[in-house]
Amino acid sequence: MLEKRFPDIFYWGAATASYQVEGGIDNNDWSEAAEAGQVPPCGRACDHYHRYSADFDLAKELGHTAHRFSVEWSRIEPKEGEFSQDAILHYRSVLKALRERGIEPFVTIWHFTLPTWFSSTGGFEREDSPEIFARYARFVVLELGDLCKHFSTMNEPNVFGSNGWLRGSWPPFKRFSATDLVSITNSGKIYEPKSNRGIKPLFLYFKVMKNLAFAHNAAYVAIKSASPNTEVSLVKHVIVFDSNRNPFNKIKAIIANYVWTGKFMGRTHQHCDSIGLNYYFYTKFGDKRKWKKTDMDWNFAPDRIYDALKMLSKYDKPLFVSEAGLADEDDSDRAEYIKLQVLATWQAIEDGMDVRGHIYWSLLDNYEWALGFEKRFGLIEVNYQTLERKIRPSAYVYKEICESNSIVE
Repeated sequence: MLEKRFPDIFYWGAATASYQVEGGIDNNDWSEAAEAGQVPPCGRACDHYHRYSADFDLAKELGHTAHRFSVEWSRIEPKEGEFSQDAILHYRSVLKALRERGIEPFVTIWHFTLPTWFSSTGGFEREDSPEIFARYARFVVLELGDLCKHFSTMNEPNVFGSNGWLRGSWPPFKRFSATDLVSITNSGKIYEPKSNRGIKPLFLYFKVMKNLAFAHNAAYVAIKSASPNTEVSLVKHVIVFDSNRNPFNKIKAIIANYVWTGKFMGRTHQHCDSIGLNYYFYTKFGDKRKWKKTDMDWNFAPDRIYDALKMLSKYDKPLFVSEAGLADEDDSDRAEYIKLQVLATWQAIEDGMDVRGHIYWSLLDNYEWALGFEKRFGLIEVNYQTLERKIRPSAYVYKEICESNSIVE
């Protein structure tokens, strides 16, 4: 057996997102969609809003030295231009709770959900959306920056755009007529028939993606003007598109990687101090292999996180694995998945990639967007009736990795 050690300063942990775990959020586009029957209701979720201290005790017990979470835009800015000090005080308490436990916080300023005042007036279709977002991001960092040095502006912009304007399974439920050609994720297919179909959503998608890139860049400038020493990142979901030897498939993979990852990163990487990687998908054109599947029906390919890291390493920024994991209700595959994922991350570092942390998705079972509470990603199991927490066996496998800062192969 060979012990493979990570750099001395390396962050280990797990992630959550506000709407998926906090509960009690009723003034954003997702809560509005749930009320209209367009997505499953979230309700109290895991009640993490009130139970964060106990949840962080469990993270500490599991050897975590970092935790990524998002602040809820609709709590902080419930009305346009009006900011809630109560919400800020809550998130300051969350950050202090992490600090008290020796856990480094990584804050995501926006993770998919939009305040109703913003979504109802067009959201990121609005011409002034970059300025609106930059104002919000600057406020968050000014209020929380003394307790946190790592801020990501946004989470998975391509996922947000494609599910909302191409697939039509997420708010605002606009679907491009030919989207079946590119439907590759399981993010709520049951809601696609209810969406507004047509050609126009394709052009709106391109507009939204451009505005999201401008919004990140504007937020970066606004944050840096207010807090020059804050580390500002972007969390990018990377799908690894690969191919067999067929030249046509090779061209398809090159185009797909550019469209999904290269185009957005080309617009934004110069406004990043670091880059967060979210990895879940490996898709190979011309592939005849019968893949083992996760509970999300995704290929079981944790080792391909190496390719995703390599794709982002070309931008010459420090990298963090900001999300990576699998849905596995009976916990039969999670330990293996984590080990293979961590080994591939170690290999990336060995090969010269500047990876500085590994954050598993997720700390807790949670609301998996348009799929509701069915899928179980958590290191910690949540009983949604009693809200009881139970650490899964795989979490202890990860704990050993975190505490030893190494993995044995």
